[in-house]
Amino acid sequence: MTHVQPLQRQDLPELEELFQLYDATLSFCPNSLYTMARRPEILRAFSDLITQIWRTGTVPTYLKPLVAMVASTAAGCRYCHAHEAVDARMRGVPDTKIAAVWEFEASPLFTDAERAALRFALAASVAPNAVTAEDFAQLRKHWDDGQIVEILAVISLFGFLNRWNDTMATDLEEIPATVGRTVLADSSWEPGKHAS
Repeated sequence: MTHVQPLQRQDLPELEELFQLYDATLSFCPNSLYTMARRPEILRAFSDLITQIWRTGTVPTYLKPLVAMVASTAAGCRYCHAHEAVDARMRGVPDTKIAAVWEFEASPLFTDAERAALRFALAASVAPNAVTAEDFAQLRKHWDDGQIVEILAVISLFGFLNRWNDTMATDLEEIPATVGRTVLADSSWEPGKHAS
């Protein structure tokens, strides 16, 4: 159960346009936003940041949620892991690839470029940070410096979200919970503290 109760959407008409953006992109509005809405200025700034990271640049849009899934799993955030499985599905990633994301090193479903990005996500998301010069050398075989910045922006965004949702024990919504139970079942995913 969440540690800080989320506000109710119907009580936040001034934020309805922002919430509708998430309805359109995820098909639901995350509970984390209703908690963040206790400080609307933080929610608006966060929403602007996530929009820029997700909608700009040249890294393929399907790869961003996969990077976020690896980062979130490394950080231990089951809430974000399930959310990004939903996002990956919406971006056309097959369920088999979503389910295999943690096996990216050996799975034939991933390209060398994807492996370099996912390896980087894993190394950048553990504490202490495990990124090496070799990780950057591998990235540069497939990605330019601007794309590396994009990939790291996704990882860093989920550093914030992983801490937020795991600390708050944000209740998981039904759509990501269902995707977690079905698509992520073989990866030992469970809602943990995020079960509502």
